[in-house]
Amino acid sequence: QIQGMPYGNCLLLSDGPINNSTGIPFFYVTPKDNTVTDLLKNPMASLTLPEADGNFCRKNVIDPEDARCARLTLTGQMVTVPPEEVEFAKQAMFSRHPVVRKWPRSYEWFFMKMNIEHIWLQSWYGEVSPIAVEE
Repeated sequence: QIQGMPYGNCLLLSDGPINNSTGIPFFYVTPKDNTVTDLLKNPMASLTLPEADGNFCRKNVIDPEDARCARLTLTGQMVTVPPEEVEFAKQAMFSRHPVVRKWPRSYEWFFMKMNIEHIWLQSWYGEVSPIAVEE
């Protein structure tokens, strides 16, 4: 009933090992997940990250998902990580989320990443500022 409709999901992500952040979101996914099935058909996606560590929200003890806290939205194409980047993706994901090493291998896990095309920073109740991808 929701075929062709936008669909959200929570996925673990990493932009690199703790000492080597790249800004490129990597994901460890399974084709058994409907989200991944959809992304393999239509790779356009968006990712919104709340201001978890910003000064305003932390200082005022405000929930990071509160509209007064900043959030960053990335949009772009989700692609399978090419073979030459798999080792980096593995280090990125496993160093930040060690639990994934214990996930059942029968689920055919593989790595995807987002090729970012647009970045928007929303800093307060709807004020949105575009940020150049190069930045």
